[in-house]
Amino acid sequence: MRIVVALGGNALLQRGQKPDAEVQEANVRRAVESLAPLAAEHELVVTHGNGPQVGVLALQSASDPHLTTPYPFDVLGAQTQGMIGYWLLQAMQNRLPGRQVAAIINQTLVEAADPAFADPTKFVGEMYTREQAARLASDRGWVVKPDGDGWRRVVGSPRPQRVVETRLIRLLLESGAVVVCAGGGGVPVIRDERGDLQGVEAVVDKDLTSAVLAEALDADVLLVVTDVEHVLRDFGTPDAAPILRETPAGLRSLDFAAGSMGPKVDAVCRFVELTGGMAAIGSLDDAVAILAGESGTIVTPNGRYDAATTAGPRKR
Repeated sequence: MRIVVALGGNALLQRGQKPDAEVQEANVRRAVESLAPLAAEHELVVTHGNGPQVGVLALQSASDPHLTTPYPFDVLGAQTQGMIGYWLLQAMQNRLPGRQVAAIINQTLVEAADPAFADPTKFVGEMYTREQAARLASDRGWVVKPDGDGWRRVVGSPRPQRVVETRLIRLLLESGAVVVCAGGGGVPVIRDERGDLQGVEAVVDKDLTSAVLAEALDADVLLVVTDVEHVLRDFGTPDAAPILRETPAGLRSLDFAAGSMGPKVDAVCRFVELTGGMAAIGSLDDAVAILAGESGTIVTPNGRYDAATTAGPRKR
């Protein structure tokens, strides 16, 4: 089968950990231990988040006295793709000797008129006091908004339309390579009036990009892996219960937080609605078990899934 796995940010940096390189490399090696069995038996594409990493680079860039202006977010996104892609590439090569692994930098096409640019909502970088945030907004042209007890920078999060390098990713897959791509949702780009690509100050949701990419690649399965075993119904209440099987319509009828589970639910529902394939949300440690139908929240057109009879390649 052709499988796209979207790695959550926890795969690289767990809550409370310092963003040191050696910490993240160790986490990547553990993540690859869970993914290697899938790569051994199937065509595999791995996407990943970059929130903590891009925040660190943004702070370093903004604090560098040698720079006239900090690096823009599209450039920082490309930098994190290279860094995280290198870690995943090396760990996968070491775990699967002889298997070709490619880590590539991707651009994700978004619409210049997307309303998200006019209403930035995606928090990036570190926390500030109200006074600090106001000063930074004035000095650097940032948009800042309250986030819990502090204030943070926000940027637009337009909906992904297409991964520009989709055809290249398909060629790599068909050659037998494991492909690491679309990190951080891909570098957001628009087309200008001449049709040329141009980077924009934005952050694309990596789960939504993963769904767009999986559909374009004719993937059979989309796995969104994170630090929870299941999506919970009535989360945060005494009636909270795991959702084991569901349809896209059933999941869309429930309320999920826009900043956490919401985009994941949107991504898996979109993939199933457009392809008729299987998508799931679950724990990274259970990636193999999810595919076997033994863990995770599994979403299919009819809400049923039997790995022995329904898991198999769809016509491409």
